[in-house]
Amino acid sequence: MRTFQYKITEEVGIHARPAGRLTRAAKECGCKVIVSFGGKNADATKLNDIMSLGVGCFDEVTVSVEGENEEKAVAEMEEFFEENL
Repeated sequence: MRTFQYKITEEVGIHARPAGRLTRAAKECGCKVIVSFGGKNADATKLNDIMSLGVGCFDEVTVSVEGENEEKAVAEMEEFFEENL
């Protein structure tokens, strides 16, 4: 399992539109992706799970990636977060 932390810079945090993009990116990476915040964990492939975290601007999340090709998948997820969140 590989993890990284990311501080959200999107003005309104993780709202519906970027959460939808995140779920698509997580599904495409082919690994299990978990986003953690405030003591809660969310399956990144499930929109409602991501939205239930209530992540706002400047909040720091932990992203865990597990599975085959996790090196490539974690790089893809880091790039996604930097470009979209």
